[in-house]
Amino acid sequence: MLQPWCNPGKTMAFLDTDRELTQGSYYLHTAPAWAPSPPLQGEVDCDVAVVGAGLAGLSAALELASRGLSVTVLEAQHVGFGASGRNGGQAIHGLGCDMSVIEAQLGRDDARRVFDMSIEALDLVRQRIAAHAIDCEWQDGFLSVATSPRKAQALAGWAQHMAQAYGYPMTVAAREEVRRWIDSPRYHGVVHDPRSGHLHPLKYTQGLARAAVAAGVRLHEATPVTALEQGPTVALRTPQGRVRARQVLLAGNVYLQGLAPTLAPRIMPVGTYIVCTEPLERDLWASLIPSLSAVCDTDVVLDYFRPTADQRMLYGGRCSYSTATPRDMAGSLRQRMVATFPQLAGVRLSHAWGGFVDITMNRAPDFGRLPPPSSGHAANVYYLQGFSGHGLALTGLAGQMVAQAMTGDASRFDVFARLRHRAFPGGALLRMPALVLGMAWYRLRDLLG
Repeated sequence: MLQPWCNPGKTMAFLDTDRELTQGSYYLHTAPAWAPSPPLQGEVDCDVAVVGAGLAGLSAALELASRGLSVTVLEAQHVGFGASGRNGGQAIHGLGCDMSVIEAQLGRDDARRVFDMSIEALDLVRQRIAAHAIDCEWQDGFLSVATSPRKAQALAGWAQHMAQAYGYPMTVAAREEVRRWIDSPRYHGVVHDPRSGHLHPLKYTQGLARAAVAAGVRLHEATPVTALEQGPTVALRTPQGRVRARQVLLAGNVYLQGLAPTLAPRIMPVGTYIVCTEPLERDLWASLIPSLSAVCDTDVVLDYFRPTADQRMLYGGRCSYSTATPRDMAGSLRQRMVATFPQLAGVRLSHAWGGFVDITMNRAPDFGRLPPPSSGHAANVYYLQGFSGHGLALTGLAGQMVAQAMTGDASRFDVFARLRHRAFPGGALLRMPALVLGMAWYRLRDLLG
């Protein structure tokens, strides 16, 4: 993943690692063949230019085109190259942070509004799958699981709070019922949410791209943006062309290559890694998680996993806060998978890959507008970033909200834009080492229960 605060040598090494990690992706090998869109050549004028052909950028482009605007999407790599096409596939209620973070800044009423919008985001995923006939293997259901009795008690308390304060009831399994939900010795508590779910993220991202192009969006892959020039009309320069637009959306997260230096200190790339098994015997596959739900534990440094439509187990975790790929990543994840499901001890892995998500200091999403170059100009460069590993559903709603803001109704977008975000401490040189040390402490706390 590209860091806009790196020097060019480190940037290229980072991208090379990212490309290498992609090659082992189960998603890449099971998605339909993709016919790339041509790079931009020459000059283009449009109403809105979008930087980044991931879920957020494509969702916004689709919404804007449906409102009759001319839209051009510029993607440095290919559709779904980043986290959008490589993630764990889990579409989950809420945000990457606890709702108490939102309550502290916005108050209970607006925090409830934000949470309700996260549920609307889940509904929007289902609506888009149906409306655009996207074959992406959607499966209902999500399990939150606790790795100790103390954490199980906290998980049950959290579920009760969400039902009472946010009107979102979920099923809390009694201790003796846990193995009925997940056939694993690791877990002491389970909460089931039927409205969340999981899917094949690259198939979904490609489906949104096809829908956007069908709606009239101009898509250009292999087209990095090399410069952004703000003004009443915004200019985006690329290696072989230029786009002039009345409004711009930056949806590249940590791939922005320094286009918006004020945004870079507020997000950090975190590596996360996934393995996938060979297809399992059907009875074994169905017995591991009988509801076929996605699963995530409540540890700070967490594991997440889910059954796939072709009867595999997809297992993720092993976060890296230094951008360095962990040693023996596949072997380490296999050990964690077998500790969770001893039944899989003799099963071979077929794929291992990884990628980077962008996190904020408080794990809340960071949406807003860049300040205009002078007080006489309206802010016309919007950004969406900081989904903090919780973006598969929220990116879709974020795209819809920014499209509404660009066409005159910013009421929903500005609820999120009011959230305040701090830069990671330590500056360009020390921010990553500081985060690595901090997360090592949390890993120790997880191990001690």
